[in-house]
Amino acid sequence: MSQPLSRDPILEAQRNWERRGWEDVAEPMAAITALMRTQQILLQRAETVLKPFGLTFARYEMLALLSFAREGSLAMNRASALLQVHATSVTNAVDRLESAGLVARTKHPTDKRTTLIALTRQGRELAAAATIELNSQVFADSGFSDRDISTLIRIFSKFRREAGDFSGDEPASE
Repeated sequence: MSQPLSRDPILEAQRNWERRGWEDVAEPMAAITALMRTQQILLQRAETVLKPFGLTFARYEMLALLSFAREGSLAMNRASALLQVHATSVTNAVDRLESAGLVARTKHPTDKRTTLIALTRQGRELAAAATIELNSQVFADSGFSDRDISTLIRIFSKFRREAGDFSGDEPASE
């Protein structure tokens, strides 16, 4: 990682917004920009941990989702909905995971239009090993206090619910 900057560029941007007469949106701009930068930092940490496994975070998410599937497999359109990504992104991830021998595609037994995806033994083992490393190196050492994490979950859940991301209080389960 490069040397830290001597000043916070997001705070500088907020001041620039204020100087331009945009005081009413300067703080929201700074908060949104800081959130996006924080996402970049956290994603980079996760990707660094996953690199030795040959995984990106997007592909890891697919493996993790499949590892929790009650039936052992999941329809590709259901994976798209649960991961909240376009079907093309799921197809791309599954293509790469299948090429690596980590997932397998099958036709749904009663709906031939539906493609199911399931972890292979190798995929299940890799997902488990990657999860152990993410848990210890990223999630257990997030850089946030327990109180901050609870506050962030509450704030982000409220925002996502109001944005139409989900409707209930309980997370979706598979």
